Amino acid sequence: MNNQIRIQQPMQKASQMKVENLDHLGLIAGLIDEIGIVQKINELVGEQPGEIVSPGLVVKAMIINGLGMVSAPLYLFSKFFEGKAVEHLLGTGIQASHLNDDRLGRVLDKLYLTGITEIFTTIALSAAQKFEINTDTSHLDSSSFHVHGKYEQELPSVSFSLETDSSQLDNSSINHQTSPIPIEITYGYSRDHRPDLKQFILDLICSGDGDVPLFLRVASGNESDNSIFASICQDFKKQLNLDSLMVADSALYTAPNLEMLTNLRWLTRVPLSLKQAQQLVSQLNESEFHDSAVTGYRWSEHKSNYGGITQRWLVVESSLRREADQSKLEKKLKKAEIEGQKKLRELSNIEFACDTDALSAARRLSTELKYHNLTQISSRQSTAKSDANSTSSDISSSKLIFKVQAHLELDASAVAKATKASGRFILATNVLDASQLNPDEMIVKYKEQQSAERGFGFLKDPLFFTDSVFLKSPERIEALTLVMGLCLLIYTLGQRLLRQNLQLTNKTVKNQLGKGTNRPTLRWIFQSFQSIHAVCIQGIQQVSNLTSERLAILNLFPVTCRSYYFLL
Repeated sequence: MNNQIRIQQPMQKASQMKVENLDHLGLIAGLIDEIGIVQKINELVGEQPGEIVSPGLVVKAMIINGLGMVSAPLYLFSKFFEGKAVEHLLGTGIQASHLNDDRLGRVLDKLYLTGITEIFTTIALSAAQKFEINTDTSHLDSSSFHVHGKYEQELPSVSFSLETDSSQLDNSSINHQTSPIPIEITYGYSRDHRPDLKQFILDLICSGDGDVPLFLRVASGNESDNSIFASICQDFKKQLNLDSLMVADSALYTAPNLEMLTNLRWLTRVPLSLKQAQQLVSQLNESEFHDSAVTGYRWSEHKSNYGGITQRWLVVESSLRREADQSKLEKKLKKAEIEGQKKLRELSNIEFACDTDALSAARRLSTELKYHNLTQISSRQSTAKSDANSTSSDISSSKLIFKVQAHLELDASAVAKATKASGRFILATNVLDASQLNPDEMIVKYKEQQSAERGFGFLKDPLFFTDSVFLKSPERIEALTLVMGLCLLIYTLGQRLLRQNLQLTNKTVKNQLGKGTNRPTLRWIFQSFQSIHAVCIQGIQQVSNLTSERLAILNLFPVTCRSYYFLL
């Protein structure tokens, strides 16, 4: 009898204990709460009576899933939350089973109908104001995301129910709303080097301050940047009402685009495919450049009226880029020589009817060569039989033919121009007053264009759930891009805040090598928060494995983050 009691007591205690994974998910949940994403989604999309999990909470769960730093695509959504502290993160009574495919799909449909760009812009602008993001400079870029599947237009209209229990549905309880025209998931220029897969395009505008995304737009997979960038800039200014300097790559620089941007301040790179640009970078002498305050750069300023728009052109020379370009030029010259010799051999084997045709063909080839010329051009005369059945003694059956003779030589002038142009590129702006945007500032702000590129790098990381997209329709893919953008928003804001507080307090945290740094990545912080558990013993909730180092890091985050770990 006593032995039975001793066995039952530990079993009884075990049944009163629950251990769930919390890890870094409390940091994500706290940042979501700090921005107020749940409330804003519910206000914009609308809550319905009887919903166990509101649309805002579903979006919160999707962001937590997306930043979970595990390879868990959206189609494994509910599985991701098994064993996690779901009630602690999302609210009392919410279970992993409530986050099923049906609920997820309904919310994605609602987000799509409300408007992806509008929702994101509202949340991003509020977050930028709360976190005091400097919006003096904004950076526009785009990238492609490949998908798996046919993705035909499956949903001509999207419907969602006012009820959450599908068993209670009838015709009167369904609100049918015609959806906007969805994007086309199709083939196009693939930045992922996967031309075999269909894709969609994501346009992103980020701040120069912390790479924080401010504007998001999703487009069809075959859309061209040149045709849409100016419109995106206009939409950005209209929706966010910001007098921001818009920085973009050379896709923005076309005459029609510049004409559309007369009410905006812009800074962009001039494509060297323009004849005027080619001439300028290849003709400027070293003496015409000034040393920049930015290490490794020199500049030469000029006026331009391209597209009928008065603007400043800044020819920039980068020492690092110059070395790289000259190394590439040497390889190009070797390749050009091999190709030139091949073309000359092919030309030399062609039979021409007259001397004039042979010489004309040689001169034509010479003009086509980029770094070489044909010299000592002449033609060699010989006879050839016009009839394969005729005999050698039949003179009347022979005819005169002419073949090209020439030498391939390096074009010193072309090589000199290419050498001069090495390491040079042109920046253009319509800010004519140099006191408002001086040459050094132009270089610095354009270099910050990597902010949008880093955002795409984050979204395409294999640990992020958009590495491969597994949704059923273009409409839901559009809605997914909103979640992608919100994940990037949370990540960049959290990283910026962490680094800012480390610098303000003159503190450091250990990096992967155990050395102190005041610029850690938020990903590393997430990794260092692994094996933190929410433990409930006899109704009393605690958080385990909060080391002194983790406690110190938590104090660098808002109280909304700390509340998920400090349970008082």
